[in-house]
Amino acid sequence: MKKKSYVAVLMSTVVMSAALCGCGAGEYSSTGDQKNAAGYAGSTAWVTAEEAVADGMGDWNLNAPAEDFHGEVWNTEEYDSIRETGLQSVHNQPLSTFSVDVDTASYSNLRRMIEDGYSLQEIPSGAVRTEELLNYFTYDYNLPEGDEPFGVTTVLGDCPWNENAKLLQIGLKTEEIDFSEAPDSNLVFLLDVSGSMYSDDKLPLLQKSFAMLAEELTEKDRVSIVTYAGSDKVVLEGVSGDEKTKIIDALESLEAGGSTNGADGIETAYKLAGEYFIEGGNNRVILATDGDLNVGVSSESEMDELITEKKESGVFLSVLGFGTGNMKDNKMETLADRGNGNYVYIDSLSEAKKVLVEQMGATLVTVAKDVKLQVEFNPAYVKGYRLLGYENRMLQTEDFDDDKKDAGEIGAGHMVTALYEIIPVNSEQEIPETELKYQAESGNVGVENGEWLNLKIRYKAPDSDESRLCSYPVTEDAYMEQPGEDFYFAAAVAEFGLLVRDSEYKKDASFENVKELLKLVDTESDEYKDEFVYLVKKLERNS
Repeated sequence: MKKKSYVAVLMSTVVMSAALCGCGAGEYSSTGDQKNAAGYAGSTAWVTAEEAVADGMGDWNLNAPAEDFHGEVWNTEEYDSIRETGLQSVHNQPLSTFSVDVDTASYSNLRRMIEDGYSLQEIPSGAVRTEELLNYFTYDYNLPEGDEPFGVTTVLGDCPWNENAKLLQIGLKTEEIDFSEAPDSNLVFLLDVSGSMYSDDKLPLLQKSFAMLAEELTEKDRVSIVTYAGSDKVVLEGVSGDEKTKIIDALESLEAGGSTNGADGIETAYKLAGEYFIEGGNNRVILATDGDLNVGVSSESEMDELITEKKESGVFLSVLGFGTGNMKDNKMETLADRGNGNYVYIDSLSEAKKVLVEQMGATLVTVAKDVKLQVEFNPAYVKGYRLLGYENRMLQTEDFDDDKKDAGEIGAGHMVTALYEIIPVNSEQEIPETELKYQAESGNVGVENGEWLNLKIRYKAPDSDESRLCSYPVTEDAYMEQPGEDFYFAAAVAEFGLLVRDSEYKKDASFENVKELLKLVDTESDEYKDEFVYLVKKLERNS
């Protein structure tokens, strides 16, 4: 493997470059977490030579051995700050409303950090999105019935980290499909080939990953390839999916270099997707990048506006994140959220196989869009609750019935898991609440009908702008003293998330508790769950 070369850059140069090009000096996140910040207070920073050339810092010899340089690479990864949802009083706020999320990037990125030796203190809290940890795994949820696109499972058990609370598990599951039987696909590969994609875990891994996907395509599919660096380029246009050699050769010919003008590439990709648009088909742009957009439209707000406009074309967007050191997680998540798509992080060929081969239908075929959940808690049984994760998916109460309000998409074979920490009325734990002068004393308030809560789900068909509504009451019969392996595993993942985030709501959470929960699950029959057991133990050792 080729060694990276490092170059010293005066701190003033780095700061100026950050201001002009959107590249930070040192690892920056809005949470203020840093790693590899050695020398931050000094006048010299270390970056890779290829990144220095890409950012115009000088004409360095990229073939020089690493021994010719001293220091270490700057980590400029960016993550959005996440403010955890606190305990809510049912008296004041009986409704909880949020958008579904099927992204899994947070888990595979966290796995990469643990494998790289990060300790608890070194993992940016903004990188830990609990819902994405939960949704990385499969569960034995109910299958869809009738014409509904997903089955619904609800289980209520004791909360492992809070003796005063119960834990509600909500699971949604769509029917898996054989991709060969899926609607015809019009796919545009939008590939970042800028200088920041130089390293082995970026462009080379990207090329191998998309070659895997190409092997799964057939003559009913159409493929276009657009690359972007300082400018965009159409490499392939409307090629039949059975021309695998042509597609793979085009992928293997790509080389990294230059700045990152992603906006022009996005414009071209959506234009091509429109030209080859298949009515009733699967029309999708697949963006692969480290998210380091530093020319043209590059801020989160600008990308938000651009993608929100483009999604009206009926073309969906999937975002595949690659690489380390300068990954812009915040920008990639924004792109996927606004583009009616999903966001995954590819840290290895095995992850590429999981996403692009094993779960191809879930990644590329949408079965329901703008999916929203709303839970109404019955004050006769529940005095407080807290939704774990989904902080950046929260919606206003009125958004649930507003079909113009965007929400998340679910693909074929996807599973969605949500957990609520619930404080029953007879719990000793106190919930802060505001006394209301005009609080109703009649109607449904305080009705003891056996229902702890009512779950409502609103969604649209992929080609429709009108939503449908489903309702599922959850009664006290949902409670189980031994709720089963799915519950125990989801609880273990959530508790692990509380530890990694150092959550103020972690209560009695500990590595020991997580490992005890995992002993109740047959993880050996599932390679991904078995790997999670390993990661829990490794992070404990790292820390």
